[in-house]
Amino acid sequence: MTPSASTSSIQKTFLKYQHLVVFLAPLVFIVGVYFFAPTEPANPGTTYWLEYWWLFIAFVIGAMIVNTVGISGSALFVPFLIFVFPLLAYPLEPNTLVKIGLISESFGLSSSALAFIQYGLVDRRLGATLVLGGIPFVVGGALLSFVIPEPLFHALLGIALLAASYLLFRANLGHEEPGGGSGGETAAADGGTASELPNDANKLGPAGVETDDAGTVTRVDRDGNDYRYSRAGYLERFANYSVGGVFQGLAGFGIGELGIISMLRTEVPVRVAIGTNHIVVATTAVLASMVHVFGGGLVPGGHTMDLASTPWNMVVWTVPATTLGGQIAPYVSATLDTGTIKKGVGGLFAIIAVALFLMAVGF
Repeated sequence: MTPSASTSSIQKTFLKYQHLVVFLAPLVFIVGVYFFAPTEPANPGTTYWLEYWWLFIAFVIGAMIVNTVGISGSALFVPFLIFVFPLLAYPLEPNTLVKIGLISESFGLSSSALAFIQYGLVDRRLGATLVLGGIPFVVGGALLSFVIPEPLFHALLGIALLAASYLLFRANLGHEEPGGGSGGETAAADGGTASELPNDANKLGPAGVETDDAGTVTRVDRDGNDYRYSRAGYLERFANYSVGGVFQGLAGFGIGELGIISMLRTEVPVRVAIGTNHIVVATTAVLASMVHVFGGGLVPGGHTMDLASTPWNMVVWTVPATTLGGQIAPYVSATLDTGTIKKGVGGLFAIIAVALFLMAVGF
């Protein structure tokens, strides 16, 4: 067996059992945290680990909402931790609550991203360029969070939420009908058909994909539907993803909301745009969360952050909650009007943004 054939076989096996991987990942995370993560206080008892069990319910609901409308989880999680969590527990430092949101979001979005890859709706070339272009901005935003004053953090968070609210109201995220690329033929196991549909042996997911000499991409999903588009428009997408990347590192969201708009404006089909955007947001969320956990000592004058300062008794509940919510979201989307949910979330963002502005000025 050639190396490329072996790699393809591994990829197909991984994607075939991705649901098992999705549910094992948070279990492994919880076990690792329980036995190996340094905590404050050291050697905590059962009360410590069960203290914030109710976060599981809140984060499942939040993950269902954000995955249904295709936005970053922290866009809801961070405001929840600012306004609701202190009513039931205690106020959190800005960099701590962003860290919780990012760690939780990383698992939830990775869960959704695997589903999009399996379905064949991820443009890996486009996604790779967006991730590579956004990395320095995400890291810069995450490091900035260690030194930024709290009032300024609240003001910037309010600006980001207002922008997200505006984009949600303006964006048409309805799933347009794709082309019937199979011509009535039955889709093959890899998403193509035996004779007509493109098939890339090096693809990550089940979709066939082909790029002609003019740069037009034909992508075929698992059901045999085809999508035709161009990857042109890199400069506009880079501008949106760079600004969004700073907010992603600073506040835990922004790159997804700005990024999806830039892809739609450059005529990437909605389903491909959402699938590819999940990969970008999941990857940058993982990166930003690592910087928030380990990066405090890299910033002169920044807050000293170490593993023990992470509220592990919170994330052991939020991580499985976001993973479960991400898996439930497609069923919610199928039964509820996504447009109504989108408007409701946009209105909520606007209200939260006003409250954050008031906090920033001292009210």
